[in-house]
Amino acid sequence: MSEDLASLLSAVDPAVLGRRIKLARVALELTQGQLAGDLASVAYVSRIESGKRRPDLALLESLAKRLGTSELSLLTGAPDPTEDRIRVALDHADLALRGGALADARRLLDEVRTQLEDGGFPDLQRRWRYLHALAAEATGDLDEAIVSLEDLISDDPDAPETTRVAIALSRCYRESGDFSRAIETGQRCLDSLQAQHLDGSDDAVQLAVTVAAAHFTRGDVAHAVRLCRRAIARAEEMGTPVAMASAYWNASIMESERGDSRTAVVLAERALQLLDAAESNRNLGRLRSEMGCFQLRLDPPDIDGALANFEAAGHQLDWSSASPIDRGRNTLGLAKAKLMTGSPDEAYDDASAVLAELRDTAPLLAVSALILMGQASFERGNSAQAADHYRDAVGVLSGIGSDRRAAECWFELGVMLDDLGLESEARDAYRSAAASTGIIPAYGLAQRLRQS
Repeated sequence: MSEDLASLLSAVDPAVLGRRIKLARVALELTQGQLAGDLASVAYVSRIESGKRRPDLALLESLAKRLGTSELSLLTGAPDPTEDRIRVALDHADLALRGGALADARRLLDEVRTQLEDGGFPDLQRRWRYLHALAAEATGDLDEAIVSLEDLISDDPDAPETTRVAIALSRCYRESGDFSRAIETGQRCLDSLQAQHLDGSDDAVQLAVTVAAAHFTRGDVAHAVRLCRRAIARAEEMGTPVAMASAYWNASIMESERGDSRTAVVLAERALQLLDAAESNRNLGRLRSEMGCFQLRLDPPDIDGALANFEAAGHQLDWSSASPIDRGRNTLGLAKAKLMTGSPDEAYDDASAVLAELRDTAPLLAVSALILMGQASFERGNSAQAADHYRDAVGVLSGIGSDRRAAECWFELGVMLDDLGLESEARDAYRSAAASTGIIPAYGLAQRLRQS
């Protein structure tokens, strides 16, 4: 192959080759200095582009890598067949991820891994790494996804796809319980976009609401709501369906958690209408699942509407790149609705399935599953089994850090234990709920002050 390239290089008109190099550079919005880097002087690159110099094969190979193409493409002006094959494979892997065919996506990514490891096609390499991270997230391997996404941002913070990488990384941090990093990562990218006046895009709005969600989950409710309102205003100003849907969706979650379930339903319905026409099965499924949760919180609850949304969400999540955590949350929502309709056996089985799959990877979701299993056991008249599940939940929750979601779980456990007459254990759960929110009893504070 090297001999063929050398023959082509000796035969090509330097002016034609230089023009192709220049066009590729301009398309990437690179200066001659950025293209030259440590490969050659800017003056030498300028002479190559003007047709006054013919690069040697080693320099041409390095320039091609920096331009995201191949020597063959620069020498002939025709698309590189290898590049086309890789691009098509990545397109299909992307579609497979969106459609929930994770095995197909992984197979396609594995098929082109070796070709990309040779060092060519840097733009395709980055896309491969991004899709690989999304596949890891979809299978519940958050550590692998986080490492891959961190490396992508570290390698080139100014790459065109950095905003989408930051969205995924912030989301993975949040799912893993690392709220500080979720906020820091997203905010750093937002600040960069604003400094460059690039914050008027769908991705920028989605990043803003992702940061807001991390603030909200950590307990910074007021700040999260303000961020979401700004994102809604920006999205409505832009008028693009995806940006507006993302902003409405996150605002609906926050309004629900603040106790205004009716406003939450209205906002979620707006988001759903927009996503129906513009988004993926994963986001449609997640939104329908949230809608179901909001409907259960209404007074009186809309149980039939919730059941319909949970069931529709289940189908959409199964045909998408949704993670096991996404599907687990939806299954628990469906189980809760079934419990409210008087079907504790079905609710118990659904919650058990979630616990079996996610106990080791999503402890807070496992706690919710155990609480629901306890409630279903109580409804079936088995108070002893209910107490066992609640105590199991206490054990899992004791190994989790303090944050808003943990506090909510502790409080819910306190109520359940109280209902069973386990007053001492209930008091301990209430104390843990207070500690998770940072509340220190007055006597505890006085003791600390004396110790200091």
